[in-house]
Amino acid sequence: MTSEELPGWHGTTIIGVKKNGKVVIAGDGQVSLGQTVIKGTARKVRRLSPGGFDVVAGFAGSTADAFALLERLETKLEATPGQLARACVELAKDWRTDKYLQKLEAMLIVTDGDQMFVITGAGDVLEPEHNVTAIGSGGNFALAAARGLMEADLDAEEIARKAMAIASDICVYTNGNLTVETISA
Repeated sequence: MTSEELPGWHGTTIIGVKKNGKVVIAGDGQVSLGQTVIKGTARKVRRLSPGGFDVVAGFAGSTADAFALLERLETKLEATPGQLARACVELAKDWRTDKYLQKLEAMLIVTDGDQMFVITGAGDVLEPEHNVTAIGSGGNFALAAARGLMEADLDAEEIARKAMAIASDICVYTNGNLTVETISA
């Protein structure tokens, strides 16, 4: 069986919500191969502390690819302490131009509690509008739900949890087993 004949890995919904000085990144735990759930308790949201500078990152896509990108992000953060935007841009430039990195299939949401970015292999470093962003199979469902909840009297974590619950009810590649990390500016 060639790699083209293998069923695709699917799964993951990651959401980032910023409200009232706090940022929450939440991710589900499901990893699917074709129509089969391979694992329901994967941890796709991580706290990084390069040089004492706290960053929370969530990833969607290939796990090995995402870990390779997280390692590179940590290196960029160590080289530019306290400058998340610069580290993200440097990572995106490398990802876009390096022949090895171009093959990596993942997306990242990263935050330092002040700024929040989505980083893609297309060279994008996007700062979300409306203080909400989401990636992965159920990302659009979670994004729509969170946008609808932003005006409610809920904090960032409550919005993220409710949005992920809605996404897991709609998207077959998303479950309700969450990893949630909160960070303040």
